[in-house]
Amino acid sequence: MSITTLVNPVAESSTVAVLGCGWLGMPLAKKLLAQGHRVLGSTTTAEQVPLLAAAGIEPQLLQLGSSFTLADEASLTHWLSQADTLVLNVPPRAAVAGGYPTLLRPVHRAVAAARLKAVLFVSTTGVYPDEPRIMRETDAISTRDAASDVLRTEGHFVPRYGQWQSSVVRLGGLFGPDRAPGRFLAGRRDLPQGDAPTNLLHLTDAVGVLSTIIGQQIWGHTLNVCALQHPRRRDFYPAAAAYLGLEPPTFQETGSGGKTIDSSRLRALVPYAFQHDDVLAALPYC
Repeated sequence: MSITTLVNPVAESSTVAVLGCGWLGMPLAKKLLAQGHRVLGSTTTAEQVPLLAAAGIEPQLLQLGSSFTLADEASLTHWLSQADTLVLNVPPRAAVAGGYPTLLRPVHRAVAAARLKAVLFVSTTGVYPDEPRIMRETDAISTRDAASDVLRTEGHFVPRYGQWQSSVVRLGGLFGPDRAPGRFLAGRRDLPQGDAPTNLLHLTDAVGVLSTIIGQQIWGHTLNVCALQHPRRRDFYPAAAAYLGLEPPTFQETGSGGKTIDSSRLRALVPYAFQHDDVLAALPYC
């Protein structure tokens, strides 16, 4: 992506559409409301519609996939036409294998037709190879012909001709309320890669970073979002399990290290103070 930074030093209220009001999207939508934005939010289940409405979020029932019709796309375009900014928060696991770009292709067409001003694409640090070295944003390039489904999809929402502004945020492994990391590996035995660093991100900091990017209009970047501390897997996950009173996992005595996600670029560009850079100290906040 372009390295040009576009920053509005005074946060202004706008209309934000959050496509995917789930575990991350719902608290983000509530945070944006609290900051004075009008918020549109999508959900895949009818049961969630009244919950969004009760929170002050203008709901839209939306289910992408093989049954998505041209009429659905027209409805999506109309919905997006009310917004200034789209937060695209659809995880790759929502698609069948190899189908992530296909899943989001109707969204890309609707973004173009709705003439949105900006797109914030929520991606993952899983795009980086699992190699024992520091990974920076330039170690995985989002292009429309990249080998990775996720990188290819990122590239679709970085417009070639400046139709809208965009930023891509690659989030580390998310944890927080209702997603306690002590449950991730509890009771498992003889796990590999005990010396690999963890690359984690608390929900509070994910919401804080995303809402700050929107409020300050920071566009034109791909940014890693991750806690500053990276304890080894063999240190973090047994401690996390023990905190919940669960059986700690065990790791092989020898284990190669994995990637370490560098978030220094984000910290230089986005005026947000992380609350949970020490992920071990963040265990009580899950």
